[in-house]
Amino acid sequence: MKTLSRVAAILLILVLAAGTACADTLSLNGTIEAGETVPVYAPIGGTVESVSVEQGMRLNTGDTIFSYRTDKTYASEDGKIAGVFVQAGDDAETMTERYGADLYIEGNSVYTVSASTQKAYASAETKMIHTGESVYLMSKKGRYGVGIVTAVDGNNYTVRITENDFITGDVIYVYRDSEYSAKQLIGRGTVARANPTAVNTTGAIVNVAVKNGDEVRRGDLLLETLTGTFDGYRMSGTSVTAQETGIVASVSVEAGTVVTKGDIVAKIALISGMRVEAPIAADDRKDLKAGDKVTIALESDETKTYEGTVRYISELPEEDSETIQYKVIIDFTPDENAVFGMSVIVTTAE
Repeated sequence: MKTLSRVAAILLILVLAAGTACADTLSLNGTIEAGETVPVYAPIGGTVESVSVEQGMRLNTGDTIFSYRTDKTYASEDGKIAGVFVQAGDDAETMTERYGADLYIEGNSVYTVSASTQKAYASAETKMIHTGESVYLMSKKGRYGVGIVTAVDGNNYTVRITENDFITGDVIYVYRDSEYSAKQLIGRGTVARANPTAVNTTGAIVNVAVKNGDEVRRGDLLLETLTGTFDGYRMSGTSVTAQETGIVASVSVEAGTVVTKGDIVAKIALISGMRVEAPIAADDRKDLKAGDKVTIALESDETKTYEGTVRYISELPEEDSETIQYKVIIDFTPDENAVFGMSVIVTTAE
């Protein structure tokens, strides 16, 4: 009998110990949530050309969120780029004030004639000069050329020489016909070197398509700009990219949307801010505190586990709960298997 009593006592002790061990292990059901959602701001005003993301997409650092539609400046003539004074990020107007232009083009027509109708044939027709008309040129020394009237100011006008073998300082007679008829003489002037064409634009420079010395044709792209200034924000190209890895929580623009600087265009739930949120009953609060280590297992695959640390337990009860419960916030390091919204099981150490 004594032996049986001793065995029964041992069994009772083991059962009580097992019960105590079970009571020391706390299990909570939670979900993976976004602890930190950051806004993406429009760095400058402009029109959205395209949006590369949708809600729920994963973004890696450097991925494009959206691109701007730029204002473009094209070459107005054939020639060579004679100076580029801007770079991406510059304010175009500021650089124009500093250098006189954002860039210059030396046209293939390097000479002009500053002419007057004072020596023209005496007729009403030869005294009336028209901008854009083609004219024929002859120097006192027997050199010939062709030009086009580019400006008229009363009796004075300017001819851009397009074909010639003139030199600076030549005195030129200007005619309306290629036969150089006396009755078609519309004036006289002097050859001078043409000033480079100043190219100016407005807004913030986002792309410079040429460099000093480049040969360009009329219609070639020179500059791309956006509305406003960057104020210290450096932007290369026309795309706004993700600065951290995360999940797109929301997108508030689409192609064609006009944005101003500082507008929120998207929100990103950072992977680095991923955390577990789990409710805990009031009676169990005493068994868990900030700093405690826990094990997190994915409900869909309990072999996928993570070590977590309790950041804090809310001091206010959950409002939408039928019983008194508090929210537990747990930090952990996620991998590719952890996704926002997943259900998890949180257990404490024995």
